[in-house]
This record gives sequence, structure tokens and C-alpha cells, in this order.
Amino acid sequence: MQGGLRSFLSDRNVIKNAVLQRVCMVNPLLQPVAFSRFESATPARIEEHGFESTTISDILQGKGKGADGSRLWCTTDDTVYDAVKSMTQNNAGALVVVKPGEEKSIAGIITERESTEQIPNHVLDLVSLFKPPNQEDKVAILTKDLICVASDSVRVSSILDQNSEYLIGSHPVYIQLLNQLNSKPSLLLEVINWRRKRKLSFSDACRNSMHAHEYSKGIKAAGRSRNIDLAVELFKEAEFKGLKITSTYNALMGAYMFNGLSDKCYSLFLDMKKDPTCYPSVATYNIVISVFGRLMLTDHMEATFKEMNELPLAPNISTYNYLIGGYISTWMWGDMERVFQVLNSGPVEPNVKTYLLMIRGYAHLGNLEKMEKIYSLVKDNVNDIPIIRVMICAYCKSSDADKMNKVKALLKLIPEKEYRPWLNVLLIKLYAEENCLEEMDNAINEAFKRRTVVTTMGIMRCIITAYFRNNAIESLEKFTIRSVLAGWRMCYSLYHSKLVMYGSQKNLREMQNVLEEMDSVNMQRTKKTLWIMYKAYWSCGQRSLVLKILGQMFKHGHEVPIDAFPS
Repeated sequence: MQGGLRSFLSDRNVIKNAVLQRVCMVNPLLQPVAFSRFESATPARIEEHGFESTTISDILQGKGKGADGSRLWCTTDDTVYDAVKSMTQNNAGALVVVKPGEEKSIAGIITERESTEQIPNHVLDLVSLFKPPNQEDKVAILTKDLICVASDSVRVSSILDQNSEYLIGSHPVYIQLLNQLNSKPSLLLEVINWRRKRKLSFSDACRNSMHAHEYSKGIKAAGRSRNIDLAVELFKEAEFKGLKITSTYNALMGAYMFNGLSDKCYSLFLDMKKDPTCYPSVATYNIVISVFGRLMLTDHMEATFKEMNELPLAPNISTYNYLIGGYISTWMWGDMERVFQVLNSGPVEPNVKTYLLMIRGYAHLGNLEKMEKIYSLVKDNVNDIPIIRVMICAYCKSSDADKMNKVKALLKLIPEKEYRPWLNVLLIKLYAEENCLEEMDNAINEAFKRRTVVTTMGIMRCIITAYFRNNAIESLEKFTIRSVLAGWRMCYSLYHSKLVMYGSQKNLREMQNVLEEMDSVNMQRTKKTLWIMYKAYWSCGQRSLVLKILGQMFKHGHEVPIDAFPS
């Protein structure tokens, strides 16, 4: 048995030495990850006390002040705010909870999720300020600062100067800033011009000179800002520096297209095809196809698409969308559907923009069934206001029995700030035709409020007919007064309707007031006016007034009623 014990003790020493060797000879590449918390525990110290007797406390004491691991624990007396703040600062997902006192016995563990559930959102925002910002955060903060002072070019330059070392020294950071400003083309141009005009040392100029993609972004922003001269200037500057590439060509072509300079866009495309250093890309051909589609030159559009297919360029979804848009512009519904069928059966799948284009096409075509079918595919994910307006317009022109409910459902999706005068007038016409006086009055009030002026005779007649059909003489009177003051189109139907309605009530005084209103707006009494007056006076037994009206008919050479002079 003693032999066995000696064997065990001997084996134990072997195990101890192996473990010590493992601790001391750990791979240096893995040491910072696997043993960073024990890196100060030297082999000599472990050998001095013995592996079995060395405690974690000895190792922590060897790490010095502040290395006691307190950043990873909190006490039960600490506030939740302090705990979350500590997790944020030290990038920890949980903390060990200890009881207060010298012993600090463990009470449990608290996670970040459990803590944040107890803190209001506005406090969490404050806690997040303790987290050191990364590169993306810095760019986001810089972008926000620039947007706040966008109207003051001096302050914009000042902010850029303060961050010049950070921006110029890191090209990815500068590009990221330009990407953040894509929706602010004027501000993006200020940043580009700041970079162009900034004086650099020779070494910095070699390392941090502008790239071709920066010029492309500047050209695109200049086009969107309607500054086509600056776009051309940037293109020529890039060409002078030997930075003219396909993307710079595409950017200037896009700028020409955006500003309606189709001839210059196509001319630049021909120049690009002659340039031995650049080759047209799919985006290049997409721009040309879009230009011909907007000009309704479908033959040229199709020829460009054919040329593209003969090259080693595969059309993408944008190519097909531009084709569909071109066919919609020329009302070529069959070709529109043909391209859509190609997408449904081919390797290139339709995207959301494709579906929205098809909705627009079917709305203009008046095919409500197909329009609603495609809209059902995207309505849960897309709330495209222009498409909703087009659908409302399609319903207004249709004979759909349930179009009122469908229009009301779509109107709920349009915010109040998206008011459009033409749409409101179209709704007035719809409500008038459907005999919905309350909705019509609300739409008319909205038009007056927004200072919309109706000058179309057909719309005025629809409104007047709705009031006349419902014998709403008071509403018609209010409408007359407001429409005159607002400058709406005046027509005889407005006053003739009032004469008929007052005549049916035998209210001769108000009939006379209507005649005075006609005089105030320089409306002469026509044959129809006199006939209405004749019928009203005849029904009221006002023979003297009847004779007066007959005299006016004779005077102006109008035909007189047969029953005016009974035999």
C-alpha cells in the first residue's frame, strides 16, 4: 500500500509540474485572451507559495491597485443606474452582485437586460453617453453638427477645419461622411469644395489627394442641386488629374438627365463609347434607356436595350424598370405587361419599384382588378403616397360600385401635409357625383382654407348640381359668397339654379337678389335667365312682372313662350 501511495504522490508531482508548465508556457498569441486576468501571477510566485496554496486573491493583489475586478461587480446597495453605467463603460453584459461588508459574499448576478428594464428611456439615453464613441458614432455626430449649421458656410468650414486631421487622414471616414450627406446635396458640395480648396503639404497631397469616387459624388450632388456648371467643372477637373472613370461619366450623364438636358446626356454617352480608357457599364445604359423613356422615344429605348444585350452586360432590375416606365409614358400597355412577364419568368426578379410601376400602369389603364392584385402584394411594406394618389384617381374615374369606401380607405394613408390641390378638387367632383354633401362640403372648405382656386367649369357644375339635387339652397348661397371672394370660376348655372330653387319656393324677393348678384359680377341676363323668371312669375300669378319679362324677351330678340298669348 505504501508503494501505491508513493506512486500516487509521484504521479501527483508530475501532474503539478505539468500544470505549472502549462500555465507558464502558454502560447503568447493566446495569452492576452485566455489568461489576461492572470498575467501578473508569475511562475516564480506560484512556485514560491505552491500551486495548491496560491489563491485568486494573491493574483489580484499582484495586479496592483484598481485590478481587483471591481469593474465587474456591484453591491446590493448600488443603484440600478450605477450598475448600467458600469456595464456600459466596461462593455460588460452582466455584473456579479456582492453583499456589502468586508467579506463581500456573492448575492447573485444581474444582467444588462434586467437592469435596463427598470430604467426609463430618457435615462438610458444619458447612460449611453458614457460609452466611448466609435468611428461610426463620430461620423454621425459630425454629420449632425454640419446639418445644424448647413445655412452658414463659414461655420461649416470651421467645423470641417476642426476635424481636418480626422477626415483627411482617413479616406474611408471621409467617404462615410459623404455617404451620410447624400440626402443633403448642397451641404455635400460644401464639403467637397472644402476638400478641393484645402491646402496640403506635398506629402499629404500625395497620400490624401481626392479620389475619382469623390468627384463622382460631387458631380452627382451638383446635378441634384441644379448646378450643372459645377458638375461639368468637377468632371473636367477629374479628367485633368487623370481620374476620369466610368463612374464620373455616369455621374455627369445622370446630372444632365436630372436637369432635362437629354441631348448633352446622349452626346456624353457617345463620347464615352469613343474613350479607350472607359467602358459603358450597366448603369450607363440604364441612364440612356431612362432618358429615351422619358422622351417617349420607345424605338431608341428598345435599340439601346438591344445594343446592351449584344455586349457582355447583363440587364439588372433597374434596366427592366426603366423599360416599364418608358412604356407607361407612351401608354403601350401590352409591352409593359410583356416586360413584367419576362421578369416573372426570368432570372431577374421584380422588386418593389417594379410593382409600384405596374400599379401606376394599371391605374392609368383603368384595370382595377390587376391594380388591386399587385397592390395587395406590397401594401403591407410600402406606403408610397404618389402611388396612392394614382389609385384614388383611378377609382374616381371608374364605375366601381364600392369606390367610395376604397377611396376613403386610401385617404387614411395620406398625411395632412401631403395635400395636393388637384387631388382635393378631384375628390370634390367625386363627392358631388356620389351625392355625398357632407364630404363635399368638407373638401370645399379644405380648398378654401388652402386657397385653392377652381377654374374648371365642369367642377363648378358638379358642385351646383349636387346642391340643386338636394335642394340645399342655404349651402348653395354660402358657397356662392365664398367662391366669389376666393376667385373661383363663376358660371350661369350657379345663379340659374338659385333662381329655380327660389322660384319653386315662390320667394320673389330672393329671386330679385339673385338678379342683382348677377349684375355685380357682370353677368348679362340670357334667354335661359328670362325663361326661368317668366316661369316663376307666371306660377306666382305676377302678371305685371310676366309682361315685363316678355318685353325684355322681345327687346333682345329671344323666343317667347307659346302660352304667353293664349288665343
